[in-house]
Amino acid sequence: MALPSQPSVRVLIVDDHGIMRAGLRMLLESHPGMVVVGEASTCADALTLATGTQPDVIVLDLDLGGENAIASIPTLLRTAPDTRILVLTGVRDPEVHRHAIRQGALGLVVKEKAVETLVQAITTVRGGEVWLEPTMIARVLGELTRPHPAPQASAEAANIARLTEREREVITLVGEGLRNKHIAARLYISEATVRHHLTAIFAKLDVSDRFELAIYAYQHGLAQPPA
Repeated sequence: MALPSQPSVRVLIVDDHGIMRAGLRMLLESHPGMVVVGEASTCADALTLATGTQPDVIVLDLDLGGENAIASIPTLLRTAPDTRILVLTGVRDPEVHRHAIRQGALGLVVKEKAVETLVQAITTVRGGEVWLEPTMIARVLGELTRPHPAPQASAEAANIARLTEREREVITLVGEGLRNKHIAARLYISEATVRHHLTAIFAKLDVSDRFELAIYAYQHGLAQPPA
């Protein structure tokens, strides 16, 4: 009996350059399992297409003819809640990159990278995992060595003291890059319980997502940065 084939990754391309969109479509659809379900050149078109197609992954350029695409990320995610957003950009500003991730993008690839990198990044974020450029990871980890003002350190110590032992274990595993199902398996608990722990952790530490939690954990010694 033949094994069932893996479902295609349905991609929406958002870029204001027609040649770029056409090139991306051709390159992505030359890879088995990649299907481009639409192309958009503006934030408004992206929202309309995301609503209608509910893609697995949106490949989003940050500069749409002067529009700030970062501002549209939260709305896109509300419109298509099961969609992952991967930023594909020529912008090199690390603060812009961090802002895109904080707004909800799950990954970022610079346009100079090979198409194989883009395909791997699309597949990775489709699975719910973060994809970041190594240089961005290095910059973020480098910032973790900067000292914090004493008053802030005191407040953070109080927040950390509220964590339970189990919550600390979850934070450590998030810092190792494990997803919920792997954390659940490691700790012999359900994925629903992992989600409950993360909700409590986010509230106690005043972070909004796993990315911010990992950075917080590295900064405050709750997890070790990857080598």
